[in-house]
Amino acid sequence: MLSKIPINLERIKKEDLDKEILRVGIIAELDAINLYEQMAAMAGNENIKKILLDIAKEEKTHMGEFQSLLLKEDKEQEKELEEGKKEVDELTE
Repeated sequence: MLSKIPINLERIKKEDLDKEILRVGIIAELDAINLYEQMAAMAGNENIKKILLDIAKEEKTHMGEFQSLLLKEDKEQEKELEEGKKEVDELTE
């Protein structure tokens, strides 16, 4: 993603805009997590590696904040997340 919003928010229905903003936030955080973890894997300096992994962990918290709020705003998303969890449990038991 690297700072570019992947959708045109102007085309989103007004009643869906907040949910889409939260989804874009989730995408941005996942992008940041990937970037920091990849850079940490390449870093030769252990201090740089340690800081990058700490920042990646913070981004995971941010992603969780966006997801938690999205689940409050979008009940269908909440229901489907639970369905996905059930499917994983069934397939991995």
